[in-house]
Amino acid sequence: MSQLIRLKDIQATHQDLIGDDYYDPTHKTAYGINEEKIGKIEGALVEDTTGRIRYLIVDAGGWFSSKEVLVPAGLARIVGDDVFFDSLTKTQVEAMEVYDHDYQYSYKEQYERDRQAFTADTLPVEDRVDIADHSYDAPNTLELLEERLTVNKDRIVAGLVKVGKHVVTEERNVDVDLEEEHANIQRTSVDRPTDRRIGDLDATETVEIELQAERARVSKETYVSEEVNVGKTTDHHTETVVETIQREELDVDGDGNVVDREGNLVDRDGITAEDVRRARGM
Repeated sequence: MSQLIRLKDIQATHQDLIGDDYYDPTHKTAYGINEEKIGKIEGALVEDTTGRIRYLIVDAGGWFSSKEVLVPAGLARIVGDDVFFDSLTKTQVEAMEVYDHDYQYSYKEQYERDRQAFTADTLPVEDRVDIADHSYDAPNTLELLEERLTVNKDRIVAGLVKVGKHVVTEERNVDVDLEEEHANIQRTSVDRPTDRRIGDLDATETVEIELQAERARVSKETYVSEEVNVGKTTDHHTETVVETIQREELDVDGDGNVVDREGNLVDRDGITAEDVRRARGM
C-alpha cells in the first residue's frame, strides 16, 4: 500500500525522486463547476515511491468559511496560474472529509473515501461522478521556457559642467583734461618821481601769486557687468540594443508524439521535460 506524502515534504527530503521539472500547483487559484472561484490550492499529495501527484489540497474557502479537502489530481485542468475542476460541485465538497494535516494518508484508503464522497446516495443524481483510475493522474504539464528581453534604463553621469570665475588684470588708459595756472609777468616802463630811496627796508618787498593746477585723482568702483545662469536641457535619442535569447520548442511528429533530434519516437509513460531534453541530447 503506497503512502501519500505532501509535495513540500518530498521537496525537502527526496528532491532526487521528483527531479527539477515537476509541476507545483501550490498557491494557484482554484475554480469549480461553471468556473466558479472556490479558493486556492494549498499543496499536493504525492506517492512516496514514485513522486507522482495524486491529490490536490484545495482550500474551498469560497464555498465554505474554511474547509480543505483532497481532490483527485486528474479532475484538474491547468490553465496558466489557474486550476479548474470542471465537474466539482459544492455538494461534492460538502460530502468530503476535511483534510487533516497530521494524518498519514494512503492511496488505497483515500481511493475508497473518494467513491463514498462522489457517488454517495445523499448526493443529487446530477452531482454523482464515477471516479476512474485516470482521475488520479496529474495533468501532463510540460512548461516550455523562453527568454525575453527586459530593458531598463540607468541614470549615469554623462558630463560635468563647472562654472567659476577668476580675476583678470589689465591696464586701462583714461584721458582727463586738467587745468594748470602759469605766472604771467608783464613789465611796463614808467617815468614818474617817488619819495622812496633805494636801499630802504621795503626795497626787498616781494609779490607772491599762488599758481593752481588740477591733478588727476583716480578711484575704482565695482559694477556688475554680466550675469551667468547655469542650467541644463534634456535631449532624447533611440538606442538599439542587440541581445541573443533562447526558447524551448516541443519536438513532435505529425501524430503529436514526442521525438528526438533524429526523429525517433520517444514513447514513455509519465514523460517529463528532463526526458525530452535527454532524448534530444541536451
